[in-house]
Amino acid sequence: MSASLLLVGCGKMGGAMLAGWKAAGAAGAVVVVEPFGAPRGLPADVLVVKDAAEIPADFAPDAIILAVKPQMMDQALPSYARYSGSALFLSIAAGKPIAYFEKHLGAGAAIVRAMPNTPAAVGRGISAAVPNAHASDTQKALARTLLSAVGEVAWVADEKLLDAVTALSGSGPAYVFLLVETMAKAGVAAGLPPDLSMQLARATVMGSGELLRQSHESAEQLRRNVTSPKGTTEAALNVLMADGPGGMQDVLTRAIAAGTARSRELAG
Repeated sequence: MSASLLLVGCGKMGGAMLAGWKAAGAAGAVVVVEPFGAPRGLPADVLVVKDAAEIPADFAPDAIILAVKPQMMDQALPSYARYSGSALFLSIAAGKPIAYFEKHLGAGAAIVRAMPNTPAAVGRGISAAVPNAHASDTQKALARTLLSAVGEVAWVADEKLLDAVTALSGSGPAYVFLLVETMAKAGVAAGLPPDLSMQLARATVMGSGELLRQSHESAEQLRRNVTSPKGTTEAALNVLMADGPGGMQDVLTRAIAAGTARSRELAG
């Protein structure tokens, strides 16, 4: 079943989601509000306007997806308060809590706050979502449909958990890309040509991710499957899995704690 959608902001994430909705048949009539004009490659049946004043008066969206940058939300949000009470508001803006949207849209507005990540651009994202008390079961199902078009969906009961979600999965792709960078540099330090080292690092991380996706075994077991006793992998893991400062677990725990703390600061 398709829904009428109003997409506010059509940058990389908004554009990826729109492509996913179209591919999945989840989108009926779609209006995009994008002040910088129509992005390339949009389907011909999508109406693009530059501001909310240009939205057709007879357009009644089932959902309004808020995909503008958080710092632009104060300016953008008041224009959509007129839809409060009839449409679901689905926000993918980092750092803006449900209370913020209720303040600007009215306490009775139906809101789902979600945190997707950039692999949504290739249909491999994951979004954690939390509804407010006014989102109906039908509206929550619609939110799931819209988010599922670009990857997996996980619901959380406590909105405060989204700070840790942001640090783990929202920012997480950057950690994986950094892993590729550092592996490639380490390969160069071990004597490999830079191009070959990067090729090996990229392919290894991509292949390992796909194996993890397809396998029924845990990440821990897959790691053990690669690790022969007294072999090269074990020698390397003895460094990465060292207890205390410098070990991979310690570094990532501190990194995600820092990201979580910053998310809380941004949310006020």
